[in-house]
Amino acid sequence: MNFSITTLGTASAKPIVGQHQSAHVVNMHGRLFLIDCGEGAQFQLSKYGISKSRLDNILISHLHGDHLFGIFGLLSTMAMEGRVSPVYIYAPKDFSSLLKFFLAHFGEGVKFEINHIPLKSKGPEEIINLHNCHVWAFPMNHMIDCYGFKIIYHKMPRHEGQPEVYKSIAYCSDTAPFESEAEWVRGVDLLYHDSTYADDNEALAGKVHHSTARQAAQVAAEAGAGKLILGHFSSRYKDFGVLLAEAREVFPESYLAQEGKTFEVI
Repeated sequence: MNFSITTLGTASAKPIVGQHQSAHVVNMHGRLFLIDCGEGAQFQLSKYGISKSRLDNILISHLHGDHLFGIFGLLSTMAMEGRVSPVYIYAPKDFSSLLKFFLAHFGEGVKFEINHIPLKSKGPEEIINLHNCHVWAFPMNHMIDCYGFKIIYHKMPRHEGQPEVYKSIAYCSDTAPFESEAEWVRGVDLLYHDSTYADDNEALAGKVHHSTARQAAQVAAEAGAGKLILGHFSSRYKDFGVLLAEAREVFPESYLAQEGKTFEVI
């Protein structure tokens, strides 16, 4: 497995039996990035054999509970397991007050640095640059400050005449479609996108700043993405097939996120 994303949770605001809240792990040649950390994320990491000790970078899209409530349990477990290496958390600026509360009340056993890097840009901004890895953050269209992410693998040629290789995974949740979105994820190999509702709830999606599966597919098509992964499903749908069918009418390379399922780019 070289460059991939594994979904740990597919639910939106309300977790249900068998469906956890938002959390995903991007694996780039053994370097792991946790994107969002909904309730129960650490149990899902254990269930699917993903090492917590290798999570150095955590990307939090926004401060709604279904994307955040698992973070302090995860940090506590890291401390109990004797972690000493730093953790870097990229999250909106208001996360700092939550982190201070956690450390003040539950941080006695934390022996490692927890570094919060605030997200506050109004357009695409590179937030991580590590050798062959680049991570960009960009604002979403949600009810509060919210950010999407693009993780780029850059392989330099080993021999003269060989081309450079760029592969990328983008994550856009939670958001309603907006004018610049497709441009900001243009050409991405794999796009994970908010697909909370089907067409029957398009008006509701707009009201609460989420996307329908069809709207997600329209973004993927406009961006020229390779594959679209639909996720962040409303609990009102018991069969996600309707979401997949509506997306594939626009973008045939659409797939449903499933907990524990890995999609590989290369």
